[in-house]
Amino acid sequence: MDRLRAFEVFVTVVSRGSFTRAADALETSPANVTRYVNELEAHLGTRLLNRTSRRLSLTEGGETFYARCKSILEDVAETEGLVSSTSVDPRGRLRLNAPVSFGILHLAPLWPAFMRKYPEVELDVALIDRVVDIVDEGYDLAIRISHAGSTSHAARKLATSRNILCASPDYLARSGYPAAPADLIEHRCIGYSYAATGDEWQLIDSERKAHTVKVDCHMHTNNGDTARAAALAGQGVIWQPTFLVGNDLRAGTLVQVLPAYRLPDIDVLAVYPSRRHLSAKIRAMIDFLVDAFGDVPPWDRADA
Repeated sequence: MDRLRAFEVFVTVVSRGSFTRAADALETSPANVTRYVNELEAHLGTRLLNRTSRRLSLTEGGETFYARCKSILEDVAETEGLVSSTSVDPRGRLRLNAPVSFGILHLAPLWPAFMRKYPEVELDVALIDRVVDIVDEGYDLAIRISHAGSTSHAARKLATSRNILCASPDYLARSGYPAAPADLIEHRCIGYSYAATGDEWQLIDSERKAHTVKVDCHMHTNNGDTARAAALAGQGVIWQPTFLVGNDLRAGTLVQVLPAYRLPDIDVLAVYPSRRHLSAKIRAMIDFLVDAFGDVPPWDRADA
């Protein structure tokens, strides 16, 4: 049995919903399609499809096998495309992971343009705040917000985001403007649960001297949008990236605190398993995002 051909036949049967339509798509006979599926089930020792006179449905094992076969066929097509002058266009399913807030604010608006440019690429986007294992969990690409990059995978920098302290004008009118980092001790602050330094906020002055302040956080959250909402409601000072609060700063609903002091910048990275044999679809996505964000990303542009 030609297993690769059997995989192709099986995937076509499932996607077309019938043996007859699969035969038409593959330009073969229904009997030949049936033979391939029967031989595949015999080889695996399990039933893949439930067949009735009216419909086909996948068994539990068939669902798992279908997903893997589809992925294998996509990989084969891409591998052929690496050396074939007639197949250089990005194609196939692209599984991408990104943080929730960043994905909603800055990636979701880009997908329509990407899909128009690369109609043969099927996007499968998962927004998850935890750091996924891109290999074990089957992702082609992950967008990460990081200070240190990736030590275990290849990565390309897409953009930079500044971190800033900010609060609402209402809160600052009530509580006053801090003039130095030490003044933050007297302010209500909203902490980010995943911050590497916890409630110790480190600011750098113009002479590159570090100032570490143990702030009083009356609220903690593992979600930047929640921290932002609390700050907009006048509940205190937050430390968040400009990709999240840039629009608020331009609108004046949040005001930067201690602008003379710098916080560590963070990079927006595209992380992928390996630089070797980078597929056309991954390369297309990375180049598209680099171009979309530009030298000055949208969240730091004055005219955004």
